[in-house]
Amino acid sequence: MLKDILSISGKPGLFKLLSSSKSGFVVESLTDKRRMPVRLNERIVSLKEISVYTEQGDVPLGDVFDKIYAFQQGKEVDLKQFGKEKQPYFDFLEKVLPEYDKEQVHANEIKKMLTWYNLLVANGFEKFATVSEPEEMEDIEGNERPADDNEKAEKL
Repeated sequence: MLKDILSISGKPGLFKLLSSSKSGFVVESLTDKRRMPVRLNERIVSLKEISVYTEQGDVPLGDVFDKIYAFQQGKEVDLKQFGKEKQPYFDFLEKVLPEYDKEQVHANEIKKMLTWYNLLVANGFEKFATVSEPEEMEDIEGNERPADDNEKAEKL
């Protein structure tokens, strides 16, 4: 579900991967639907590769989004209610994912995660987690490669 949704460093919002070429990718902004080329030298992360630190290990971002979706009953999170304080972000995540690692997850990361969640829900997403992991994974260009247990995912 989140495999083709990308975060691009230095660019606000999220992007849907449309196609790839030797020199880069073509993406579409989920915010304004504009299409643009992205070069290979830019830092691009698939949301599928992001996870959240917990006391028992890491939880994929898609699983966290599914928990938020269930908690919010399919609605967006009203970020205005949190104001400029950090504690409301921690309190919200505590309700959704009580086992999150309180020392490694920061308020700005929770805010980014909730902003992404709202953007995905606004674009019609209802399910976020991958049902089952395939034996072969694809890199961002669509080339098959063997799954590597040692591969590091980006953490929140």
